[in-house]
Amino acid sequence: MKLIVDFANLGQIKELYAYYPLDGVTTNPAILAKEGRNPYEVLKEIREFIGAEAELHVQVISLDAESMIQEAHKIQAELGAATYVKIPVTREGLKAIKTLAAENAKITATAVYNPMQAYLAGKAGANYAAPYVNRIDNLGADGVKVAKEIHDIFKKNDLKTEVLAASFKNSQQVLELAKYGVGAATISPDVMEGLIKLDSVTCAVAAFVKDFEKLCGEGKTMLNCC
Repeated sequence: MKLIVDFANLGQIKELYAYYPLDGVTTNPAILAKEGRNPYEVLKEIREFIGAEAELHVQVISLDAESMIQEAHKIQAELGAATYVKIPVTREGLKAIKTLAAENAKITATAVYNPMQAYLAGKAGANYAAPYVNRIDNLGADGVKVAKEIHDIFKKNDLKTEVLAASFKNSQQVLELAKYGVGAATISPDVMEGLIKLDSVTCAVAAFVKDFEKLCGEGKTMLNCC
């Protein structure tokens, strides 16, 4: 499963990249708005940092298919052909996905709340479909289960589309989908940090250090214990 960070602040993206094995960056209009700058300025800085071929996902704003297509062309012209254009799975969105897929554009179908949306997006030619795991939970359904169902639908219907699960509230949801073998997960920085932050690990490491310092002296490591 690919791990992608869902954020637009370059400083925090750089920090996360320094520690975690990440595969790209996703953004959405709300995330970009938090930066308070021209969206293309922010996105170009991210593209420069992650590289020309790394996954960068950018969402259109228009509501009609023709305008979505024009936005997609602009996004890829500014940020490179490797950029995935995020298109909501509405009636107009499906029309745009079909047209852009015929042009071999990279497409992420977003705002997915049920398996039928995902299936239609896959049939239309999307590379990814992004179910909103936690938002589905908030509607009284099971977001992890829905993401798994979408994964199965793609495999059983020989569609090349992969799940790009989004909107997580905890690391357990990520783990469940990793065990199931979904294609990718896009995760906010706070949930990303939670993947490895365990008090038991911190305590175990502290105990090892204490025992070693009893043997070799305070501040000693395997570099300077001789």
